[in-house]
Amino acid sequence: MTLESKQRKPNRLVNETSPYLQQHAFNPVDWYPWGDEALARAKELDRPIFLSIGYSSCHWCHVMERESFENEEVAALLNRWFVSVKVDREERPDLDAVYMNAVQLMTGSGGWPMSVFLTPEGVPFWGGTYFPPENRYGILGFKEILARIAAAYQQDRGRVTEAASEIQRHLAEPLAGPSSEEMPGQETLEQAARLARQTFDTTHGGFGPAPKFPRSIELSKLLRHHHRTGDVEALAMCEKTLEAMASGGMYDQIGGGFHRYSTDARWMVPHFEKMLYDNGLLVRAYLEAYQVTKKPLYRRVAAEVLDYLLREMTSPEGGFFSATDADSEGEEGKFFVWTPEEVEAELGSADARIICAHYGIRPGGNFEDGKSIPYLAQSIDEVAQAFGTTAQEVEAVVARGRVRLRAARERRPKPFRDEKALSAWNGLTISALARGWQVLGETRYLEAAKAAASFVFRQLVANGRLLRTYKDGKAQHLGYLDDHAYVAEACLDLYECTFDPEHLARARSLIDQLVDEFWDDSRGGFFFTSVRHEKLIARRRDDLDGATPSGNGVAALSLLRLERLTGESGYRRRASEILRDSRSLLERAPMAMSSTLIALDMFLHPCVEIVIAGDTASTEAESLLRAVHARFLPGKILAGTPPRSGQDSGKPVAIPLLEGKSVAAGAAAYVCKDFVCLPPVTAPRELERLLDA
Repeated sequence: MTLESKQRKPNRLVNETSPYLQQHAFNPVDWYPWGDEALARAKELDRPIFLSIGYSSCHWCHVMERESFENEEVAALLNRWFVSVKVDREERPDLDAVYMNAVQLMTGSGGWPMSVFLTPEGVPFWGGTYFPPENRYGILGFKEILARIAAAYQQDRGRVTEAASEIQRHLAEPLAGPSSEEMPGQETLEQAARLARQTFDTTHGGFGPAPKFPRSIELSKLLRHHHRTGDVEALAMCEKTLEAMASGGMYDQIGGGFHRYSTDARWMVPHFEKMLYDNGLLVRAYLEAYQVTKKPLYRRVAAEVLDYLLREMTSPEGGFFSATDADSEGEEGKFFVWTPEEVEAELGSADARIICAHYGIRPGGNFEDGKSIPYLAQSIDEVAQAFGTTAQEVEAVVARGRVRLRAARERRPKPFRDEKALSAWNGLTISALARGWQVLGETRYLEAAKAAASFVFRQLVANGRLLRTYKDGKAQHLGYLDDHAYVAEACLDLYECTFDPEHLARARSLIDQLVDEFWDDSRGGFFFTSVRHEKLIARRRDDLDGATPSGNGVAALSLLRLERLTGESGYRRRASEILRDSRSLLERAPMAMSSTLIALDMFLHPCVEIVIAGDTASTEAESLLRAVHARFLPGKILAGTPPRSGQDSGKPVAIPLLEGKSVAAGAAAYVCKDFVCLPPVTAPRELERLLDA
């Protein structure tokens, strides 16, 4: 909060915990948070609602705030003609989904900040995204828009009502189209792979033109396709994309972690915000690629991203913060860019020359104001050859240089960090850490995953219900579909790391709540909101992947895993209903449904079931588990004898795979299919042979 804002009169947002809403708490706009008070006020005054939705690390949200919401003239127009409501899309994704769908219907595109005009009943009739205060860039100015909307509402109410009714009718239509009675099959998976090839950028990697987004879920799907079919082109698309992202400016070469997306096709110039969910999902993709190829680059990037998350995004309570901003000191990217002179001042001339050559930091730069975004301009070997030294010496210079430059960067004014915790994004990060422990063997990753899970169930559960957000000691908003689905998946991943039945029990509880309160009885699948949530003008489904995977896709995969672990066929039946209902949408938009295709892949193909019996804390068990985790086994089910603490905890353990499997001493592994198991093996090489077969 600046001195200037302290001297201003606060509006109603000053009492909110959302960092995004607090950023607007001293605007001259008479903001309301979403709620009954705002809707009642609009009806009382017979005014339209101006609804502004964004998030704390959104660059163009900050621009519109500076230009319009801090503008006394614009604020006077809003206060005179509208009831203005501000929403954090990360806190209220249900509102964001409904009104973003409306904006896309009206304009053909969407984004944030989202600017929507509603009737007092909350029905949208006009909207868009960012607007400059005056006519500019061929965009109608916000002040003129406000005047036109106010005049239309006052003088042509019938037309406004007609537009609102038409939009509401479209919002009520299911995105998936008519439900199918037939299950999608192998051809659906093949069609998705063909479309990926058609949209793949063979020059720079990734899919489609700039701006380039990570598309980590698509990469995970293609790795599964390669695993099932041996399609070398699918693997090549993944590798080219992963290597291009890791080499470009979208990856923070100095501090680790990925920025939100690349503004250009070459992954060079990023939009500099960092999101927790992007980094959690990308860790998984790099770990899986490492399992498939054993390339050191993928291992290094996964480890660096996990270390970044532990170093910079972990709260004192064990959970994970949501995001960091693109801007610092009023400039996008200023925290992350360098000049050769700045590097030399920190490292000295000899090391600076090597670092600048490796990371492409040069006079004139590749970004604004002559600054350079670090990227892998020359390989270690190329730099060694250019400077007449050894690769080992260059590696040593780069290693110590990164540490010193990161320390120097920490002295700069930092981008704002959104320190609210979201259940869903914590779930994605717990899964990344759990899988990081499995593949990389770093105990601290597993300890961090367990600490974050403890935080979620300690601070984000009330009266048996998962909540959405936590900030400043306060948890609020009932959890949505993605909260339940991602945290359930995280619990299953933790179970496969620890064999602690408490994690399995938590996963079952969350999935059972989804079935009880989110299920769409008319066609199958889950609504985004439960029967307990606020009833909005439309009850939306979460069928498509966006920046994060579809809640229905993730839930379907967890249902299939639970069926294998518990033997309860009802879980598989629910998953099949999700997949059957998704068939027409899968055929029309497979690139937007990778998470559902991953579930379909598991549904259609036999999965390997692995049981580690005996003392799962023993060195023998550790050796067997290393053999399992070294391999890319999508769709595998891993179960094990619970640790002694788990056996004594009183938690329900009903895992048919474990029945009749005991070892007198040490540990043994069973490889099974459909609950029928081969004889146990105790030697890791024997287990490797069975898994490779």
